This record gives sequence, structure tokens and C-alpha cells, in this order.
Amino acid sequence: MQPKLILASASPQRKKLLKHLGLRFVIAPSRAQEVHKITTNCADLVMLNARRKAEEVARRNKEGVIIGADSLVYLGNHQIMGKPKNLQQAKTNLKKLFAKPSWVYTGVAVIDAATQKKIVDYEKTKVFMKHLTDEQIDRYHALVSPLDKAGGFDIEGKGSIFIHRIEGCYFNVIGLPLSKLSSMLKQFGVSVLMMFMMIGGSGCASEFNLATQQQETLIYGTDKEVSIGNALARQFDKNYEINTDVDINERVEKILDRIVAVCDRKELVYSIKVINDDVLNAVSLPGGYIYINKGLIDAVKTDDQLASVIGHEVGHITAKHAIKKLQAMYGYTLLQLGAIGGARSGQLAQGLEAAFLTLFTEFSQDDELLADKLGIKYAKKAGYDPQGMTEMLAILKAKQDKEPARPYSYWRTHPYIPQRIASANQAISGQIEFRDYLNLTGENNGL
Repeated sequence: MQPKLILASASPQRKKLLKHLGLRFVIAPSRAQEVHKITTNCADLVMLNARRKAEEVARRNKEGVIIGADSLVYLGNHQIMGKPKNLQQAKTNLKKLFAKPSWVYTGVAVIDAATQKKIVDYEKTKVFMKHLTDEQIDRYHALVSPLDKAGGFDIEGKGSIFIHRIEGCYFNVIGLPLSKLSSMLKQFGVSVLMMFMMIGGSGCASEFNLATQQQETLIYGTDKEVSIGNALARQFDKNYEINTDVDINERVEKILDRIVAVCDRKELVYSIKVINDDVLNAVSLPGGYIYINKGLIDAVKTDDQLASVIGHEVGHITAKHAIKKLQAMYGYTLLQLGAIGGARSGQLAQGLEAAFLTLFTEFSQDDELLADKLGIKYAKKAGYDPQGMTEMLAILKAKQDKEPARPYSYWRTHPYIPQRIASANQAISGQIEFRDYLNLTGENNGL
């Protein structure tokens, strides 16, 4: 039985986010006084306030799991931007925000009122805003009240058009990092996935996944996964320039066809498109959609190396990593929106944009290592040299060492390159060298 959940906040945004997770909860706004001065750093400040809020509500309840949260917008140089007191201050705040990138910090505290078990953590997201004219700001404030929002804008609503890009958790900017909160709640016996299943009911599907070699239960079956992927693919096609060069497309399609013929999921119709972007990156969507940047294609020297990249992305799809990540972060409601391909609501646009941004953030280390192993397996079975994987990773590592990580670059969205090289070497040869052992255990410090 799920424990009683109490949200120690009157924030309408946090209330909506918990509802998106499918959680049943009651609201008990905290009476704790917030601290507004940074004494150490932003992370400590938001965690302190989140803990104080949760503790105050816990003292008024004999049982229940209390969720406390606190957010701030940080401009640098110890400048915190809180909720504006009036429209003039809100206007000034927006001008500061588009002048340079800002950081949104959210502290989260979860406390069991009965046992006093407590977990406190935080999330941070970097936000880049477009330049706004005075007229645009005034029009925005005529439609949306900024007075109840940290920073004075709503990324989930009309304010989303001002956001150039974000780096980090989208929902953290709204006021509650759902992925981190889900992990924290799990330690208190609150299974967010189980709540999805209770809501989704007959939509759940349980099957043995050949790629992961595990029995898995998901909210959606293949048909819904393909619908979600199709909606996201349309978003990709809209946001990026697709390369139409015949030779380039024939090359990647030929490699994909050979890998798909030997992969662990044959029920999907796979597709691959090349994006005209020089950033070294590739991404896979639920349902069999793969996008690869031309910059990555230009960086490879052989088809064996390119096959390792495509095999890696196919591995993510066969293991269903993307659909698992989306359902864990956004829940039944937003994924349901993604499955409605023909809808044109504002909610749908926000849901797709959130999912779109999420797929540019990293998978877990375990997911990346598994995708590498599957890529090696598929490339070898398709007739390619599996050593192409370590060669490709070495190319990425050399590039990484020379240049800082750019937004959505392969080493930002596909981390742990030294560990991945070590794991790939072990998967190919069946043996592990001493240097690879150090990389796998983290004792080599990425050298």
C-alpha cells in the first residue's frame, strides 16, 4: 500500500507536476520561514529551505511522506532572483535573464513523519533566454502574472517562447525535478511506476526483452511507443535541417538495414535521417527512429566505425531505453499526449517539447554500456568489425580532449567515454586489461 503523500507547498505548478506523475496527495503549505541569503552556495540554500519546509509540515503530522521544495534563479556573483514584488520589478528581472544565462536551482526534501527518515537533494538547470523588447515583455505580463514565479516567467506556458534552450531538467525550471523526486520517493516505498500502472490499467504490457534479457512491464506496448516516436520525429524534422544528399543517406540506410536484420527487435520499422549539423552526435527515439549528425559521419574513417554508432542507437531502441526514460520522467499523462499524433493543444506542444529536450540528456551509465555491447553484438553479426566501436570512441575521446563540450554534443549526451572504451574492449575480446580495469572502476580518473 502506498503511504500518504503530503506536498508542503501551495505552488500550483508543483501541484500540477505531481498530478502528472499520477500521484495521490494532499496539500499542506509549509509555514517555515525561508532563508534568502547565500552563505555557502545555491545548492545548500535551496536544500536548507526545502528541508525546513518539509520538517515544519512533518511536525504537524503523525504520519505521511512529506515533500518540500524550494527554487531560486541564480544570476552569478551571489545574485539571487526571487519572485518579483511588482510588474516593474518583473520587467527588470526578465531583462537581466536574457542578458546572460541563468541557473535554476531546486532543493527537494522528502521526510517520513512517522520514522523521521529524511532525504534532501537538489537539481540545477541552465537557462538561455531570447532578447525581448519592452513591448514583448508588456504583452506577456498582460497575459501571465509573473508575481508567483521565481524569475517571473513560466517555462511551461506562454513564457516558453522566450527560452532559447536549456541544459538540464526541464521540470526543474517549473519547480520540481520529477526524475530526481521519483528516485527519492522510491526509497520511501512510493513507486511512481506502480502509480502509472494503476492509472494506465490495461495499457500495461509485460514481456521478456531479448536485448536486456529481463522480464519488463511497461505502460505502453509497441503501437503506443511507435505513436510517441512518430510525434517526436515530426518535432525533430521541424527543428532541424535534414540532409538530402543521396550518397550519404544511402550509406547510413545500408548500414542500418544490415544491423536491423540481426537485432533483437524485428517488429519495428526502423528509419535513419542525417541532420545538417557539425556537432558530433546521434540520437534515437522510441519506435525505431534514429537521427545522426553529419559532423559525426564526417568524423568516422570507416563503415565499421559508423556501424558501431548506428548499432549503439539501435541498441537503445531494442532495450527500450528512451521510452522507459520518458515514462519515468513525465508519467502517463504527458506520454499519452505524445501518443495523440493529431492533437494540436498547448499541452501537447509542451509535452513534446519536454520529451524532445529530455532525449538530449544523458542515459544512465548502465544504459550506455548496454547500448555499446548491443552495438558491438549487432555490428559483428551484420559482418562489420566490432573493433569499430573502440575506434569510434577513441575518435570521440580525442575530439573531447581538444574542445569543450557543446550543447547536445556526443560526450555531453553520451558520457563515460573511458569506461565505455574499457567495457567495449572487454566485450570484444572477452578479456580485460589492467588499464581497462582502472577505467571501469573509475580509478584511472579518465586518463
